[in-house]
Amino acid sequence: MPGRGADDKISVLYGRSNALRIVARRTRNWRVIPDLSVVWVIGLVLLLAWLLKRLLIVPLTQVMEQRERAIGSARELAESAATRAAEATAEFETKTAAARAEIYQQMDESRRELLNRRAEILDETRRDAESNLADATERLKQQTVDARAQLERDAEALGTTAAERVLGRKISSN
Repeated sequence: MPGRGADDKISVLYGRSNALRIVARRTRNWRVIPDLSVVWVIGLVLLLAWLLKRLLIVPLTQVMEQRERAIGSARELAESAATRAAEATAEFETKTAAARAEIYQQMDESRRELLNRRAEILDETRRDAESNLADATERLKQQTVDARAQLERDAEALGTTAAERVLGRKISSN
């Protein structure tokens, strides 16, 4: 580097702090012209920035946007599925309640019909029993009348026979 040896001489002659002042004064007056390596560094930095943008930032941004879209569509699908599930559940509950009410109504109708049928059977049985009782009572009365008549005839015949035996002769009946 040019001037390096001169700086060493200045520091030996004037001391370290004075040497820095002298070097600082000299550099203010000099114009620094960048050499070709600075242009290469700037070019490489720009190339690196372009490559990073092209190979890393743009694909990464695209992947992130795709993920955001996928998450958004998945969220929409999940929300619509949840909405449909809630609607289906409400519809199921409504249909179940209606079916339950219909079954209870049918059971109530069946119970009423069975109670009516039971009442009819009881009435029919009661009528049959009363009819049988009336027939039996009538037969019993008839048998009682027949038995009394028979007993009267038998009593009369027995009385006549007993009188004939006691008297020893035949009694005429009037």
